[in-house]
Amino acid sequence: MDMQGSRVLAAQREQAWEALNDPEVLKACIPGCDRIESTGPNAYSIGMSVKVGPVSAKFTGKIQLEDVNPPESYTLKFEGQGGAAGFGKGSSQVRLEPRDTGCELFYTVNAQVGGKIAQVGQRLVDGVARSMAEDFFKRFEGELAKKHPAPAAESAAPEATAAMAAQASAQAASGIPAWVWALGIAVLVGAVVWLAR
Repeated sequence: MDMQGSRVLAAQREQAWEALNDPEVLKACIPGCDRIESTGPNAYSIGMSVKVGPVSAKFTGKIQLEDVNPPESYTLKFEGQGGAAGFGKGSSQVRLEPRDTGCELFYTVNAQVGGKIAQVGQRLVDGVARSMAEDFFKRFEGELAKKHPAPAAESAAPEATAAMAAQASAQAASGIPAWVWALGIAVLVGAVVWLAR
């Protein structure tokens, strides 16, 4: 399975990079995740629960970051096992580009799944992945807002503030292009898509 997409984030590139590489932030943002632990330089172990149609499983896996170019990009390799439910493995490229009001996260994911999860059908798996991606990004944006609140714009005109709020609402309603891996993320992006598989 291949997915790609992007998401505009209301945080500076360095702030988003820091969050994408913080195991506690990722654990809080990845649906079903109960454990992300560092196992060495740019390496993590992960545990999470996933439900795809009638198949529920606890997955354990490994994430390795390669070609790390802070705060711009990395490649995330992931693999995981869910016992009889199946397995997932693949890679994700994550890139952050600065924008006037924050940054944009671009991702591509290539994943393979096998076992019972692969048998439930590609459309169902894709639907679960998109749902997990949406949930992940909502949580991730919430974590960014907590860690880096927007400065109070005391001198901003009320019209400008209203326009910015309308733009944010429109952006939130537009949804997420097909993607994820899961996380990880970022570690995130790669992890989310993989775990959704």
